[in-house]
Amino acid sequence: MLPAPVSTVAPSVATGRPIRWGVVATGSIAQRVVEDLALLEDAVLQAVSSRSEASAQAFAAKFGFATAYSDTGTTPGYERLLADPAVDVVYVATPHAQHHAVALAALTAGKHVLCEKPIAMDASQARELAELARDKGLFLMEAVWTRFLPSFCRAVQILRSGEIGEPRWLQADLGFVPAYDPAARIWDPAAGGGALLDLAVYPLTWADGVFGEPGSMVASGVLTPEGVDLQNSLALSYPSGAYAQLITSIGAECPSVVTVGGSEGWLRSSAPLFNPAELIIQPRNGTLRTEKFEVLGHGFSYELREVTRCLQARLTESPFMTPGESVGMMELLDEARRQMGLRYSSDHQTPTASKAN
Repeated sequence: MLPAPVSTVAPSVATGRPIRWGVVATGSIAQRVVEDLALLEDAVLQAVSSRSEASAQAFAAKFGFATAYSDTGTTPGYERLLADPAVDVVYVATPHAQHHAVALAALTAGKHVLCEKPIAMDASQARELAELARDKGLFLMEAVWTRFLPSFCRAVQILRSGEIGEPRWLQADLGFVPAYDPAARIWDPAAGGGALLDLAVYPLTWADGVFGEPGSMVASGVLTPEGVDLQNSLALSYPSGAYAQLITSIGAECPSVVTVGGSEGWLRSSAPLFNPAELIIQPRNGTLRTEKFEVLGHGFSYELREVTRCLQARLTESPFMTPGESVGMMELLDEARRQMGLRYSSDHQTPTASKAN
């Protein structure tokens, strides 16, 4: 994976023709992302959908969407949105278990798609989306926003520059303790709850940016009585001899930082590792320094700019976050689940064997 270049131009600045956005769901993540979307000069807030008419109308009024759709009779609100010819691209912000169905419907309707992570519940679903997007010539990207942040891109640039020598070891953790509620998505196996699908993408994103594809993986985890993972550990080995230790948890508060050790020094992020404001760099024969970063809005504007740039250039995928990479990530997560004995009620077949066995 190559990180997106750090632009000297703010992501709010238009890069071409206006792009008309539709947003499926009105939850907290949708609200935060749309706050950043509204900062883009070439973004048109065209339509939003929700199961509830009140929620759709309130969201549209709050952010200035032209149209609001909700469920009517047997027709879901998102299907009404997908039938709107004024919508160019759909941002899917539903809970995990609905990502595949909504993204599949959007692609089938001829819409480009930005889908929240994880892009699907397993690799077979992710692969179906990637193949459909390719066959129809449509843009598809998983919303792994960390990949486009200035701090992450700068970290990968430093690590590949040789300043700390050859990167050989990475340790990353991410964890928090949500209030226990058996009805909440985070505790529900039917909704893809647990630490793995919610959090592991961020440490894995760092490992991928530094080392690329692993040669092997050993996964372990602790499951709750409901059947979701309370916490997990992923140990990745690479053909170069490098090693990554990744931990995610919804049972413990964690520092939520990443450290990379090289043959000539080390680099560490500030917390949280999914949007670090600082990088600390210590070359073995140099002076420790800290580089600081500011982001526009919440930080989602960088991935939104990349989607916009690609659509304006008539690209069907971003070179910095391809559908193939999303499939590869889901293969790793499927293999982690297999080793942990973690299954979701959506599973319709044995999880796909990973490239890292």
